[in-house]
Amino acid sequence: MTMIDFEFEFTSEIPDPDDALRAEAYDRLLALSEGHDDLIGASVTLEELTGVTTPHHYEATVVVFKRPDNVAAKEKAETAEGALKGALGAAERQVRELRERLRETWKQP
Repeated sequence: MTMIDFEFEFTSEIPDPDDALRAEAYDRLLALSEGHDDLIGASVTLEELTGVTTPHHYEATVVVFKRPDNVAAKEKAETAEGALKGALGAAERQVRELRERLRETWKQP
């Protein structure tokens, strides 16, 4: 299979975002696309949830642009790293499940 262009967008609304977070997100999503031509890009957003009820909580949103359907995952945690890892794990799991369903053509109506 040929490698297609993989567009990656990383947006962080937290003060002093760590470049290691961006690198980890890019590496994990690029590894997920290796050997497949169904992923065309991804968008990752990190933000700090502020307020009286949620002090020092972070939320990560990962959207994987995948053919035929896009995948989205959102995770909240007490650290930015924890939220990002949780959202990436959920998105990877969904992509793998969709690929498995598409492979099992005998189960499709």
